[in-house]
Amino acid sequence: MRERTVASHFTRAALGGARRQGFDYSGLLLQLGISPELLDEPRARIAPEQFTRLIQSLWLALDDEYLGFGKAASKPGSFAMMCHASIHCRNLEKALQRGLLFYSLFPDAPRLTLSREDEWVRLSLDDSQLWDPDHFLSESLLVIWHRLGSWLIGQRIRLEQATFSYAKPAHGAEYDLLFPCPLVFSADRSSLLFHSRYLHMPLLQDERTLKHFLERSPADLLSRPDDGDSLSSRLRRLLSRDSTRWPDLDAVAAHLHISPQTLRRHLREEGTSFQELKDQLRRDIAIYHLGRADLSLQQIAEQLGFSEPSAFHRAFKKWTGLTPGAYRAQEL
Repeated sequence: MRERTVASHFTRAALGGARRQGFDYSGLLLQLGISPELLDEPRARIAPEQFTRLIQSLWLALDDEYLGFGKAASKPGSFAMMCHASIHCRNLEKALQRGLLFYSLFPDAPRLTLSREDEWVRLSLDDSQLWDPDHFLSESLLVIWHRLGSWLIGQRIRLEQATFSYAKPAHGAEYDLLFPCPLVFSADRSSLLFHSRYLHMPLLQDERTLKHFLERSPADLLSRPDDGDSLSSRLRRLLSRDSTRWPDLDAVAAHLHISPQTLRRHLREEGTSFQELKDQLRRDIAIYHLGRADLSLQQIAEQLGFSEPSAFHRAFKKWTGLTPGAYRAQEL
């Protein structure tokens, strides 16, 4: 329930390769409970589990883990084999080097390289040869390698910078969920920068944990945004501890031992506000319950702190472009 929902943009973008190949995915969307109306609404969101299942289903349907965006297909199972080849390495540096070497064996695979810059390490992607108009595969590859590395060593690798070889896209507001660090667009390459200390850390995973990991990954890595260390993320975690009570800004500021003015200023610097964070969390909780039919619309409204169901209806339509009733009808 506390997990962030996925913007409808990413669902449309993920289907781009299938669309290009003339694959009819209408039956697949119906099976996953993703309606065309939901897909066409720019403000709509879907649950992370739905997105995971969509990516996994597309891999199998297209017989391609690159989903039609690469210069050549990557057969399903390639990612799993790469993980099996890397899981016994001594430390993260060896594991990443072996994983990148694995993909370099395929001449048309997207090129990823690891390079040192003093105390920093840069993971660079050559996306110049991709057919990727929405940058879906570029985003996915960088996210997957970052989160795979974090999983291997059992701790989140803090990103210092993410650069992109293209201008900030229309869905750029979602990038703080994918890459919680300073972003640079229209750069000379797409890359992630992190501290070299992580490379020497031993792997904490093994064949047993890898088997469980591969049941849902790497699709799962894409569907669960990285909350990072930002104040916005800390506030979201704080608010989600008890979603039946919604503290005001003054109470949250007191909990964080800062003044309300300072809290507002920091959030403004991160491009958000307390009300916006609260609304995003309430939107995601509403979508969680609407997809499960465990609560009535009135009960959801009450849990989210709305005194009247009509106020909840208006707010939800503002957030997603659909009424709660219409959303539930499409999900169930």
